[in-house]
Amino acid sequence: MTKKIKTIIVDDEPLAGKRLTTLLRAKDEVELVAVCANGMEAIEAINTKQPDLVFLDIQMPEITGFDVLQNLEDHIPAIIFVTAYDQYAIKAFEVHAVDYLLKPFDKKRFDDALAQAKKSLATPRDEAEVLQQKVGDLLESINKDRGPVTRVLVKSSGKYQFVKVQDIEWIESAGNYVRIHTADKGYLIRDTMTNMEQKLQPDLFFRIHRSAIINVDKVKELEQWFHGDYKVTLKNGEKLTMSRNYKDILQHFM
Repeated sequence: MTKKIKTIIVDDEPLAGKRLTTLLRAKDEVELVAVCANGMEAIEAINTKQPDLVFLDIQMPEITGFDVLQNLEDHIPAIIFVTAYDQYAIKAFEVHAVDYLLKPFDKKRFDDALAQAKKSLATPRDEAEVLQQKVGDLLESINKDRGPVTRVLVKSSGKYQFVKVQDIEWIESAGNYVRIHTADKGYLIRDTMTNMEQKLQPDLFFRIHRSAIINVDKVKELEQWFHGDYKVTLKNGEKLTMSRNYKDILQHFM
């Protein structure tokens, strides 16, 4: 017996969610494991149920579809974006997503998108690695056009919350994750340093090392160190190294 495609729907519009539910339940090869009405529910459902495929709405209040993707943990499913607007880099979807559905869509367009997803999932490559790379490329592409963010979604004690960017003191690389440091806590989120650098306010956050980004408002002093490097001391006493390869940002401390 062929394994069914575990699928999750994420859409804040009840009618749209209901339509997708009806279409998917008519497919014997699909197992619908969750229907989420907002981004918070989606993050929790995807991380716990680990679906093969997600129909993901983009425009949702508080947490967009892109925010959902950036807060997934180890499991990256195939994504079919669902959107009522085309200003969100449709070209990028075509390159980096399995497919996308532009609302309103008909049954044929839905069937085509599902067929493309099935084909992608059946590809005998390392699916997880390929899909993860696609998602990473898409997010970097989108963040270039979205402008600086004012808050970052983090998980703490099993619950999701927002951290204001002005409260971030510094950010460090942690493998496939980054650790965000505030005055009283550290938060581990799945993201890249390059992606964080692109989406944060460029006159406030600066990369001083390949594994460190600082909030210049949190800097206490800067001291010249060995071999052209500098020692950066934050107001909280944390000491970081600024590599000579990043010393072009010195003017921002003057």
